[in-house]
Amino acid sequence: MLLEQFNEADRSEAIAVLRPCVDVSRWYETVADARPYASLEALWEEAANAAYPFTGAEVGAALAHHPRIGERADGSSREASMSRSEQAGVDPADSAVQEALRRGNLAYEERFGRVFLIRAAGRSADEILASLEVRLTHTPEEEDRVVAGQLREIALLRLKGTVTA
Repeated sequence: MLLEQFNEADRSEAIAVLRPCVDVSRWYETVADARPYASLEALWEEAANAAYPFTGAEVGAALAHHPRIGERADGSSREASMSRSEQAGVDPADSAVQEALRRGNLAYEERFGRVFLIRAAGRSADEILASLEVRLTHTPEEEDRVVAGQLREIALLRLKGTVTA
């Protein structure tokens, strides 16, 4: 969607555009309600400000929409399509990588009680696995901050791919 169209859309349409970026109502309502934006940079700045900080409850709610790393999102929604594209660096046919991710995902979920979240776009499977190993050593408090940061990165990356000049 072009920035001009986003600015002119009614509130519900703007929210529908934003929600697949990150399903946090405070975030998408804040960004939608601050329209019109003079530039893409102004939109991105507002989106970044609205995403800081995401609360623990907001992160938990947003994670409900994220598949495990290495698992392809099902469905035809924009969010599922974005997720599949973002995980392009993880080859589903590479059985060694898939097994390492499966084991890492399980260890992460046992340790932190939630799905492992990382901005996968632009990262190789090896980079994702290395990050997963490091993050398994974090305290819960450290990992809460990292997860919120990763969610912010995903939201902004998706927004930049959704609203253009």
